[in-house]
Amino acid sequence: MQNTLKTSVTFDGVGLHGGAPVRMVLRPAAAGHGIWFRRTDIELGNAMIPAQWNYVERTPLCTRLVNEAGVSVSTVEHVMAALAGCGVHNALIEIDGPEVPILDGSAAPFVRGIMARGVRRLNAPVIAVEVLKQVSVEKDGARATLLPSDRFEIEFEIDFEDAAIGHQRKRLDLRNGSFARELCDSRTFCRRADVEAMHAHGLALGGTLENAVVVDGDRVLTPGGFRHDDEAVRHKMLDAVGDLALAGGPILGRYVGEKAGHALTNTLLRALFETPGAVRMVVCDAEAAARLPGAGLVWSEIPQVA
Repeated sequence: MQNTLKTSVTFDGVGLHGGAPVRMVLRPAAAGHGIWFRRTDIELGNAMIPAQWNYVERTPLCTRLVNEAGVSVSTVEHVMAALAGCGVHNALIEIDGPEVPILDGSAAPFVRGIMARGVRRLNAPVIAVEVLKQVSVEKDGARATLLPSDRFEIEFEIDFEDAAIGHQRKRLDLRNGSFARELCDSRTFCRRADVEAMHAHGLALGGTLENAVVVDGDRVLTPGGFRHDDEAVRHKMLDAVGDLALAGGPILGRYVGEKAGHALTNTLLRALFETPGAVRMVVCDAEAAARLPGAGLVWSEIPQVA
């Protein structure tokens, strides 16, 4: 069955790139509503933005949604990953600025907020996005692929010159709350040189050592270091979960990312829906619904870091 929140949950923080204070409220929504953002600071015109792949303005640093009126909301990937990982299919996200709050740089605060309020079942079946044949896209040495599977699986590989990160690879089956256990607390990471370059161009102004893991060669500059030895690849997987949550329903398929980022994952979704016979929307029976992310998630499995 489709799910929504039992009650609203509020998050206060700053945007990663602009650094401005922002308040975001996740509100329950009816079956079939899907996930929508509403800019509460926009008084005139269309302030509603659907959380869908075809509303993404492809950028390298984050996922940005833009509606027909040009109203946007950026850095949606972490909250979208949290909603998908908790099995929430319907929600209205009210936000009073152009960026989702970065909080600690992971999805754990969102997961904990959602699960603290609880998830309510709705009297409507889940409509899933079933991948029927392999679709791949490539750019600048990066590759992203979707393949058929009866569940949502994700595999990711990264390779960085900085020894603190290096080469990492991980594969996960997203059933039984594994998003919350394995991925949700993994934070945004970046190289010190990249941070300095972004600051010079007026970007990542809200980034600190409290909401990102910053590395410099073989050193981790963020106090406390990594939460996981492979936190970097886990965070890339988290981002991919959030970006794929814009498909219009839970994905039944296997995603493989090789040095992929936000823009390439969205390009993959576009290719999936544009390729004849590559995808279909299916009504999930009880057995299929039990394999979706969020099914079986319990409070005790959520990391206590946030």
